[in-house]
Amino acid sequence: MQQLFKVSIGIFLLILSSAALAKDCNEECQLAQVKAYFSALDKVSKKGSTVSDIDALLALTHDDIQYVHVEYQANFTKDTWRKAFLRNLDLGRYTKTEKNQIRILNSIPGKNHVAIEYSHGLIQENGEWKPTNKYLAIFAFKDSKLSLVKELW
Repeated sequence: MQQLFKVSIGIFLLILSSAALAKDCNEECQLAQVKAYFSALDKVSKKGSTVSDIDALLALTHDDIQYVHVEYQANFTKDTWRKAFLRNLDLGRYTKTEKNQIRILNSIPGKNHVAIEYSHGLIQENGEWKPTNKYLAIFAFKDSKLSLVKELW
C-alpha cells in the first residue's frame, strides 16, 4: 500500500511539473518576445550587420517558425528565411543607421497569439522618435518562442 502511495505521488508530481513546463506564453511573455524580435530585426537592418546578427534574430524563433508576408507573397521556413536574410546581406540591402528604430504602438493579446501595430521611425536630433507608416503583424508562440510572424501590410 505504501509503495502504491509513493508511485501515485510520483505520478502526480510528474503531471504537475509537466503542466508547469507546458505553460502558455502569457501577454507579458508575448510582448517580451516581440520586443526582442524587433530589437534583433533593427540590428540586422543596419549597415554593418553580420551573419551573427541574423543568427541571433533567428535564435529567438521556434524551429518550426513560419514567416508570412501577405503583400509580398512570402512564406518562409526558418531555413528559407535565413537564406533570404543572407541574400539581402550579400546584396548590401541593410543600410539603416542607429537613428532607425522599430517601435510597438499597440498590442492585442490572444491565446498564444498577439496582434501588433508597429512603426519604423527615426530618432530626431532632439532625441524624439518620429514614426513613419503604421504596420500590422500577427505573432504566434510555441514553447514560449516565436512560431509565426505574419505581416499584414
